Amino acid sequence: MPSTPSAAKRLRQSAKRRMHNRIAKKIIKTSSRKALETVAANDLPKAEEAYRAAVAKIDKAGARRILHPNTAARRKSKLARQYNAALAKAQEG
Repeated sequence: MPSTPSAAKRLRQSAKRRMHNRIAKKIIKTSSRKALETVAANDLPKAEEAYRAAVAKIDKAGARRILHPNTAARRKSKLARQYNAALAKAQEG
């Protein structure tokens, strides 16, 4: 346990930030999964909307340093590859 008032405050601040960051990361994971699921379901207008929303959330997290900027770029790239592959597969069949 912290022994000084400033250390106690830092503990409270870090706990609050940790919760905020964990929520943001969970939202990113959920929106990415939703984008891929809508493509798999052949709902292309909703899929594009979900994909754009997921990319926007990843960008915002990278800008706010919730995710490291390189991590944000890597996740966007991976999501784009998966989205384009699923889109091509959906349009074929």
